[in-house]
Amino acid sequence: MPGLGLDAVIPSIGSKELVATLPLHLGVGAGDVVAYPELAYPTYEVGAALCGATGVATDSLTSFGPEVPALLWLNSPSNPTGRVLPPAHLRKVVDWCRERGTVLVSDECYIECSWEGERPVSVLHPDINGGSLEGILAVHSLSKRSNLAGYRCSFVAGDPALVGELLAVRKNLGLIMPGPMQHAMVAALDDDAHADEQHARYAARRTSLRAALEGAGFRVDHSESSLYLWSTRVVDGVEQDCWETVAWLAERGILAAPGAFYGRAGARHVRVAFTATDERVAAAVARLAA
Repeated sequence: MPGLGLDAVIPSIGSKELVATLPLHLGVGAGDVVAYPELAYPTYEVGAALCGATGVATDSLTSFGPEVPALLWLNSPSNPTGRVLPPAHLRKVVDWCRERGTVLVSDECYIECSWEGERPVSVLHPDINGGSLEGILAVHSLSKRSNLAGYRCSFVAGDPALVGELLAVRKNLGLIMPGPMQHAMVAALDDDAHADEQHARYAARRTSLRAALEGAGFRVDHSESSLYLWSTRVVDGVEQDCWETVAWLAERGILAAPGAFYGRAGARHVRVAFTATDERVAAAVARLAA
């Protein structure tokens, strides 16, 4: 992320806490709209509810009419679908938000978990934002890249004015990342070797698990990035309800998240993670084959 000064970055105690509280800490409240993807990590909706705003799940910029969101979330690569938004779409969203004074926040926690197709691009890249960070924030986490979930290491970067607002509020709430965690985060970000090793480990799990799911009659949609396979079980040409699929997998000792957790559009999908150990993923593959 070239060109970012110290006033454009702030560490946070895990990205989930940041996502849930960011609208509140930016002064979003009752009467405001917070928009997020139609299929989305539930914490975007939680963050809107916490500050009293109206949450709107939509993938269409034309669905608002005269109602302009105070804050709009992007999530690329997506949790749960693994979908990657192309650069042209990102540029369009940046322009749309700037024209309306909407704060754009991009959740990019899976940006280094890319497997096929077009590589994800950050909204902080000058090719996307035209060389200006105005009105833009991006959230990043080391939980995926560096397997540091227990360390609660993440950060938000972007428009110095917005980062300054967050800093002013967060320091008065005691939301300061402990020094040892900040040193751990610096060490992890300075080392690409372990991240490459982790990436290769996930890629191998993904390959074997995807083949097993497809062999068992599943269709995998999107999933070009992130740590999940967005899957639908198809029986005699009929897509199964997500809860039926969850039960079918559970009978085989395999746990998956029902797509309905992430929005109504996920009712026919399940989210299958490849974050278990190599041994447990291999066991799931064997059970699917059986």
